[in-house]
Amino acid sequence: MINLKNPNLYNNREISWLQFNTRVLKQAQDESLPLLERLKFLAIYGTNLDEFYMIRVAGLKKLFAAGIIVSGADKLTPLQQLREIRKYLHQEQQVLQHCMNGILKKLENEGISVKSYDEVNQNEKQKLDKFFYENIYPVIIPIAIDATHPFPHLNNLSFGLIVKLQDNDDENIERFGIIRVPRVLTRFIEITSGIYITIESLVAKHIEDLFPGFSLIKYASFRVTRNADIAIEEEEADDFLEILEEGLKLRRKGEMVRLEVGANGDEEIINFFNRHTNVYKDDIYKFHTFLNLSSLWQIVSNKDFAHLLMPPFKPKSLPPFDNNEDIFATLEKQDVLMYHPYESFDPVVKFIQTASKDADVVSIKMTLYRSGTNSPIVHALMNASESGKQVTVMVELKARFDEENNLIWAKALEKAGAHVIYGIRGFKVHAKATLVTRKKNGKLKQYAHLGTGNYNPSTAKIYTDMSYMTSKDEITNDLTRFFHFLTGFSKKGKLNELYMAPAQIKPKILSLIQNETRKGKDGQIIAKVNSLVDEDVIRSLYKASQAGVKVDLIVRGICCLKTGIKDVSENIRVISILGKYLEHPRTFYFKNDATQVYISSADWMPRNLVRRIELLTGIKDKISKEKIIQILKLQCSDNALAHELQSDGSYVKIKKDSSSKSVNNHKLLEDYVNRVVKATKKEPASTVAQLASRLFIES
Repeated sequence: MINLKNPNLYNNREISWLQFNTRVLKQAQDESLPLLERLKFLAIYGTNLDEFYMIRVAGLKKLFAAGIIVSGADKLTPLQQLREIRKYLHQEQQVLQHCMNGILKKLENEGISVKSYDEVNQNEKQKLDKFFYENIYPVIIPIAIDATHPFPHLNNLSFGLIVKLQDNDDENIERFGIIRVPRVLTRFIEITSGIYITIESLVAKHIEDLFPGFSLIKYASFRVTRNADIAIEEEEADDFLEILEEGLKLRRKGEMVRLEVGANGDEEIINFFNRHTNVYKDDIYKFHTFLNLSSLWQIVSNKDFAHLLMPPFKPKSLPPFDNNEDIFATLEKQDVLMYHPYESFDPVVKFIQTASKDADVVSIKMTLYRSGTNSPIVHALMNASESGKQVTVMVELKARFDEENNLIWAKALEKAGAHVIYGIRGFKVHAKATLVTRKKNGKLKQYAHLGTGNYNPSTAKIYTDMSYMTSKDEITNDLTRFFHFLTGFSKKGKLNELYMAPAQIKPKILSLIQNETRKGKDGQIIAKVNSLVDEDVIRSLYKASQAGVKVDLIVRGICCLKTGIKDVSENIRVISILGKYLEHPRTFYFKNDATQVYISSADWMPRNLVRRIELLTGIKDKISKEKIIQILKLQCSDNALAHELQSDGSYVKIKKDSSSKSVNNHKLLEDYVNRVVKATKKEPASTVAQLASRLFIES
């Protein structure tokens, strides 16, 4: 009997995440992609790594400092994980720098260049000097550091210059200082279209103007990363808003966990800085390119060079949402399953906007996790409340890095008269659900939206997600109970048709896997998640594989399950898809289950299955079900964007063989949607409906 708790059967969560970010970096290395598309992936890589250090590395450091030996299924201690992370990232740094230099060199042939002040001509230097005095000098912050000027507090992701100066009146006197570059200043200064100057090189030329009476000896750019996780002790205060606002202030003061230094940073400069900040030596990274990869978005978004990005795709509204029929009448006739961003998110926005204006609508209930800025959905909810409708909104204030934005929306909704719930004690509410109640023929009729992604129209254009809309009583009745659970004191939290975490989703998933296991070689599972970490789920999948069940997993990010282990996971295949869109749905197919297909807001991680309020929805509508199965099978056959997990935890990009055609699921789905739209203009409705339900990869 094989011990399925053996640590050797599991990938480490943190290293698996690093492997995911390496796949992002590989996209930047892909020479078949347009140059700015490759630069975009470098920006994503850097942004991802910032968050990883702020949250995951900071958390491991806290565990280590507290002497807590906590580990996952792989049994690595916090210290062992920190060592592996540092080793991995220092090795990858060379690859990163080589990749960036290569892209920047090729961009020069396209009219885009990133230069230092010294690399431009005299006329351009004069323009830059003028720009410095008019736009930078008034807001930059020079800080002397000596006995009377203590080392300043540097906020998370602070960027600036460390300088060593000599007193002009006494050459024996040397001083260190810091120049903070505020975030209101752009990272790059565009002197002509596509020609950028790094702000640190311009500031460096004016250091002696910032410190009059001193001469510059040397300088280096720096960037700091702090622990940005907010530990909220909910039991310590009654006012949740007050705790959160205090937590946001503390975020800026978290422990420093990483120091990045530019190429000029010699040992003396680094040692001076680190005497005051005490960053562990292996968490100091010296770069021979400029710091702050996330700032590359400034260059990527230059509209003059949009031709160096992948061709944009405009999401389309497909039948039945391609006409002006009343959305409530449509949902009374049929369920609708949409796959964003190929299918537009507009019908979801329209659903809420229509409800806000409809005189027959009596109430709107909704969960908000990440809604973005200037949200048309939140504005519609405010209008509905102001017009006298009962509006109940669960605004999750603990949505990491969106806390401040959600706080603003929560207060605005309350001001408009909505009933706002600020969270459930001890849990994050991550479910995506809307319930509209409307009067019809003297009775109440309800309409629902359930999704895998956030109510954010902006991210809905770049994230793939699923929306399910229905007026089926069994769904809407369960959603009524769900919202009563959120607003009331119910401890049961169990639904009849839907499944809700923390009580129901994990047992249901395990039951579904076990059902396929009983079918042996006739069993089949296709599951798509962002991350797979939960040990019980992994062990259940191992048992399914041992029984001969064919298991296909589409896991974008972390995967702690190992493939290809003899007598354990030989029947399990794991792929990760990275491309034009960020894969985000949680979607499941179980061949021998009566319902077969489910969508969910929950990943297969302990935090989602045990520590969050999530929803799992069985899709029983025949057309919607078939649509999801087709999408899953299409993605399993992808040989253009997919990377396959190897038994050692690494990933290899799948290469199509010479006899097979290229299957790029993102491109094929765009083509499919365009075909349906084209057909609506010249084909009868019945033909369009038939096309809309056909296999996506058909030509």
